Amino acid sequence: MRHRFGYRKLNRNTAERKALLRGLATQLITTGRIETTVERAKELRGIVEPLITLARKDSLANRRIAAARLYGTEVVARLFKTVAPATGTRPGGYTRILKLGFRPGDHARRALIELVDETAAASAEAK
Repeated sequence: MRHRFGYRKLNRNTAERKALLRGLATQLITTGRIETTVERAKELRGIVEPLITLARKDSLANRRIAAARLYGTEVVARLFKTVAPATGTRPGGYTRILKLGFRPGDHARRALIELVDETAAASAEAK
């Protein structure tokens, strides 16, 4: 049973784990998709989806909260200008995790995490 287990520790202390997830969230918002391990992707989903929900209402307070959780002001601007408006009226589920198999070196489970509406918008632009 997994009762009262709040989160994955990812074999890191608190500061390292926060920095790792903050960097992954910044990279995901910048590029739209990243390849990582399944465990990191599942933890990242809990960081990125509330940020996108927050960005749907553009205010100074929300921008400051997002800036505290991401690296770089241009990433915050991209979150509020392109990523959040692309979600439309979707009530959540902004990310998709696709499992890719195992990494050759250490046999870790790999996954691709991507923004759902970002990829739909990119494919519509390509057509």
